[in-house]
Amino acid sequence: MANILLTGGSRGIGAAIADTLRPDHALAVQSTSGPLAADFADPAAPADLWARALDALDGRIDVLVNNAGVFDANPVDLPHADWVAGWERTLRINLTAAAELSRLAVTHWQASGTPGRIVNIASRAAHRGDSPAHWHYAASKAGMVAMTKTIARAYAKDGILAFAICPGFTMTGMAEDYLESRGGDKLLADIPLGRVAMPDEVAAIARFCATDAPPSMTGAVLDVNGASYVR
Repeated sequence: MANILLTGGSRGIGAAIADTLRPDHALAVQSTSGPLAADFADPAAPADLWARALDALDGRIDVLVNNAGVFDANPVDLPHADWVAGWERTLRINLTAAAELSRLAVTHWQASGTPGRIVNIASRAAHRGDSPAHWHYAASKAGMVAMTKTIARAYAKDGILAFAICPGFTMTGMAEDYLESRGGDKLLADIPLGRVAMPDEVAAIARFCATDAPPSMTGAVLDVNGASYVR
């Protein structure tokens, strides 16, 4: 049984990941409410969450799943200061918090001489970019992919593995609103599979990476997009 810290676990993909992990593992789940509530817009939140999660999991975390994120529009015609503030908030929540937690995880495993795994939930936007109002979102997810590869290359020798998962449109509240705003069926026409992914499909891959993926897979970036983006 692994001790796992999952961020963004209250709904959508995060809730599905929690559901698939919970029966077999000890799970600490961050959300915006509840016993492990944390607001990653606060620079102090990642370190505070890590300390509380360690306490909840008896001083040992084996797997970190970085799923927390926001998808707020940030149009380029906003006043400059507002646009910069929107950029910085999204980067802090989506990327910087994940980086801080990943650093804390790596140093935790190095100090104890134990292996560990990091699973980062990125996005198809890391490869394709996103809408004109979401420069920040695409940049944050591309950064997450690059960070994953860097961690994998740097620490494989220590048994520390890292994986990135890049979902395309997934049937969460966020995706439903976005699909509707972008024309619904017209957007689906860009997906050869003919439908968006379901949260449990992404969760199955996250579980595999967190617990079963062979070590030689470290650094892998796994696309879940119905062939809408094939590299």
